[in-house]
Amino acid sequence: MELKYITVSTTRFVRPLVTAALTIGLLTLGSCRKYLEQVPDSTWTNLSTPDKVAKLLGTAYPQSSYATMCEAMSDNVADKGAGVIARPNQDAYFFRDIQSIEQDSPEAYWTACYVAIAAANQALEACDKAADRNAYATQRGEALVARAYAHFMLVNIFSKMYDAATAANDPGIPYVTVPETVVIKQYDRKTVAYVYDMVEKDLLEGLPLISDDAYKVPRYHFNRSAAYAFATRFYLFKKDYPKVVQYADQAFANNDVASNMRGWNTTYSSLSPEQIFDLYANAKENANLLLVETQSLYGRYVGQYRYDLDYAKQLQILGYNVTGGRWAYPLYYTGSQNYFVPKLTEYFVKSSVNATIGQPYVMTPLFTTEEVLFNRAEANAQMGKTAAALKDLNLFASKRIRNYDPSANIITTTAIRNFYGLTNEKDGLIHTILDFKRVEYLQEGMRWFDLQRYKMTVVHTTRQGEVLELKAGDNRCVFQIPQSATTSGLALNPR
Repeated sequence: MELKYITVSTTRFVRPLVTAALTIGLLTLGSCRKYLEQVPDSTWTNLSTPDKVAKLLGTAYPQSSYATMCEAMSDNVADKGAGVIARPNQDAYFFRDIQSIEQDSPEAYWTACYVAIAAANQALEACDKAADRNAYATQRGEALVARAYAHFMLVNIFSKMYDAATAANDPGIPYVTVPETVVIKQYDRKTVAYVYDMVEKDLLEGLPLISDDAYKVPRYHFNRSAAYAFATRFYLFKKDYPKVVQYADQAFANNDVASNMRGWNTTYSSLSPEQIFDLYANAKENANLLLVETQSLYGRYVGQYRYDLDYAKQLQILGYNVTGGRWAYPLYYTGSQNYFVPKLTEYFVKSSVNATIGQPYVMTPLFTTEEVLFNRAEANAQMGKTAAALKDLNLFASKRIRNYDPSANIITTTAIRNFYGLTNEKDGLIHTILDFKRVEYLQEGMRWFDLQRYKMTVVHTTRQGEVLELKAGDNRCVFQIPQSATTSGLALNPR
């Protein structure tokens, strides 16, 4: 495979990216489980020490990816006319319910979230029954925050985005707080407001109990920075802006965001694609606050899907920006239309030592330092604290603009007004933040949540000229919950 590197003004060739030639076709989720239809594994019953509970909590994070389906629903993609065809990518581009239960599908993500929740609940039960409950305090904190996170992601994918005016009536998702003792249990979706209340309850109870000292590799668990990052996202989505700033300011020792950011225009600028792939989702990268292994084909096919980043989209997203400088993100392409920034890559796990089959995984950053910065900037912008928002935006630019010059590339309200043509200060700041986030999380699926929070219309155009429009309030903005969930008494989302 020949790999090319793109800059705005020039194109040059680099050495081929060496990858293993995998001949395995699309792999199904092994014994794909129905919604909460699994009695807890017998190995979960021996939770007699905090260490054993901690090991169980390693599975309390959704080991599935939303990136494929959420990215394809967003405005980051186009119909390239050719490329890898996969239902989570294709159906999402056409704003259709995804007809797949395999990797990267809504059913796979739904199942993974509830498997994670089951592990958290099993851990919480062990903590509550322990003779010395104080010895399990850290594990209890992690379990509560992990349970909150999985439910939070479920409600923001399978229900309408939180709106204080409608949340008390909008259908939510089941908030499960106890281990299951039956194969199929009946559940109630309740409301989005109820789910948010329960998430907040678990988050606030668990947060003070989190201790980084409990983990050999803190970035594989809800360490303190990751937990505070989650709090900033939760309160941003809930539009409780003072709390976003409150938790953002506590995320790092001495509020040192800068030292924990990814160095795209410094460290990364001299790395080969292979080296960037190795570092981007690595626990050694300070910017990664929480990592989870996800069973996914996204690392294999990102950039190669038919409905993916194309030449026009990469120019739109990675081209000119309000700083007047150029983004430092390296953009590569293979063939004529397969564009990607080296980030998420696949690692293949064989089913046994001598096997030729196995499962594809992608190590996925669930929270990063940059999100804390963005969330704080957006909250400050919403509260009219322009100087604080600009400070964070300029800090971000200092790590992302090639050959950054603090005098030439400074972001001001005047620069924003001239670039966007917007006279309203707050609107200009929000546009800047969302554009910067779009660039930072390109091909990671995060753009979808911002589009929904701000009720933006998404337009997709096929190669045949058909224009597909998804407006705010369209029922298709909410992913369909799995058909299998109806066996537990849940109503499907309207269509």
